[in-house]
Amino acid sequence: MIAGVNTIPLKTFADDRGYFREIARFADTPLQHCAQLSATMSYPGVIKAFHYHEQQDDLWYCAYGMVLAVLYDRRTSSPTYKETQTVPLGDLSPQVLFIPHGVVHGYKVLGHQPALVVYSTTHVYDTNDELRLPFDDPEINFDWSTKPR
Repeated sequence: MIAGVNTIPLKTFADDRGYFREIARFADTPLQHCAQLSATMSYPGVIKAFHYHEQQDDLWYCAYGMVLAVLYDRRTSSPTYKETQTVPLGDLSPQVLFIPHGVVHGYKVLGHQPALVVYSTTHVYDTNDELRLPFDDPEINFDWSTKPR
């Protein structure tokens, strides 16, 4: 695990009508202040990567479909500097993912259906605080291909 990154398993209460799932009680998560709530839908196979923020923390929840979140620690003062972490999120892995500022992040949509990622942030969107890297950044050197198992 990358220092400061947290995954929080979610409880689902299902019955014959469907289910109820509480996504976040912000006082119980590292993201105790929410300035913006957003959603993004991506098609199967799409890779949205990489970027990071110098000020903003994120809390991600995949409400529909499946994504593989990829994190890379570029914080030079971190004990996990230059480490990579992957986290599956979505229908088959109901959890939220806390991403602290300075940690590079992105995701790939898995499977054959679109994915809907809902995320909360500690700051309102600021183009100056979204620092982008290519999905194939040579320093991160992440292999996005799906491996046969």
